[in-house]
Amino acid sequence: MRDAIEDYRKTLDANPYLTVDGRMFTNTDNIQLKIRDDLSGYLGAQRDEIAITGNTTTGLALVYNGLQLERGDEILTTTHDHYSHHESIRFTTERQGATARRIALYDRPSEASTSQMVDRLRAALKPATRVVGLTWVHSSTGVRLPIPALAQVVKDANRARDPKQQMLLVVDGVHGLGVADAKIAELGADYFCAGTHKWMFAPRGTGVMWAKTDRWARLRPTIPTFASLETYGAWMNGDTTPRPITSYDITPGGFHAYEHQWAMGAAFRFHEAIGRPRIAARIRALNDQCKAGLASIKSVRLHTPRDPELSAGICCFEMDGVKSDVVVTKLLEKKIIASTSPYKEAYVRLAPSLLNDPAEVDTALKAVREIAGA
Repeated sequence: MRDAIEDYRKTLDANPYLTVDGRMFTNTDNIQLKIRDDLSGYLGAQRDEIAITGNTTTGLALVYNGLQLERGDEILTTTHDHYSHHESIRFTTERQGATARRIALYDRPSEASTSQMVDRLRAALKPATRVVGLTWVHSSTGVRLPIPALAQVVKDANRARDPKQQMLLVVDGVHGLGVADAKIAELGADYFCAGTHKWMFAPRGTGVMWAKTDRWARLRPTIPTFASLETYGAWMNGDTTPRPITSYDITPGGFHAYEHQWAMGAAFRFHEAIGRPRIAARIRALNDQCKAGLASIKSVRLHTPRDPELSAGICCFEMDGVKSDVVVTKLLEKKIIASTSPYKEAYVRLAPSLLNDPAEVDTALKAVREIAGA
């Protein structure tokens, strides 16, 4: 990835005008299309279903801001979602006169089950609900939602609704992309947003959005695009004829750190070369090892479900008598990088990834035991 970034940087520095103009704004050798081709196989998507953005937050904002809601329409989300998801919803409901409501899909994350989450979502849907916002993997607890099962709840409810009253499912997928053995286009979401710098190890400041063609057409653009030659041509010719909105229209324009954006494809090619099943199995094994070790320490309370179907790459825990931020500091002193979840109720997070091995997980667990006095 560093090599890909550096190669693009050198090319841009050598002649930024010809490089950008020649690679982005032509019909031949268009790198904006090549990036999408690199991503499409991994996502299980068509090129034209993919929008490129800078991060999860921007993706969510573009979706929610682009929705056309009416006064009294409701967006239903959960108490488990991240600040960026909640704020994107708040901004659009305040502007459009819609309402927002939050529910808890589970009470104790370690005891969460698919049946419980499905039942709670089904019971929470109301006639006014137009959008359901969910997060694939909760960074607060490490719970991985069974998105296909929850998407089916929305689909079943939509069967009895008039087309204008049917619900859309928006998914924040940042901590599932690059972890789970699942194609994004097959999850059942209407809109999927994720940064790619976390588990995909793509460059910082890169992200993707996915939706079917008919779903893109339901959004209104927020930022003028540089990704659509058709849109630019219409502006040049003064053509204001309405036309369907596409993923290219939703892709934010403006000049970006192109060496990072263009290098995204290298990360997806890297993952495909290894294979999604192998990567998912590796991360699953490391996290099973980490959770088992944490659960064996008496003074540690593991909050992430032990069931690998309901967890991903994040292990969240608390330690009796020691504040979470103190645990993180003490782990860093032992050269173990952990973090606290950025929520009101903060837990310690360890996240074994593709870059780790079983010996490193054992080292981290040993450090936790030493801090716990076990």
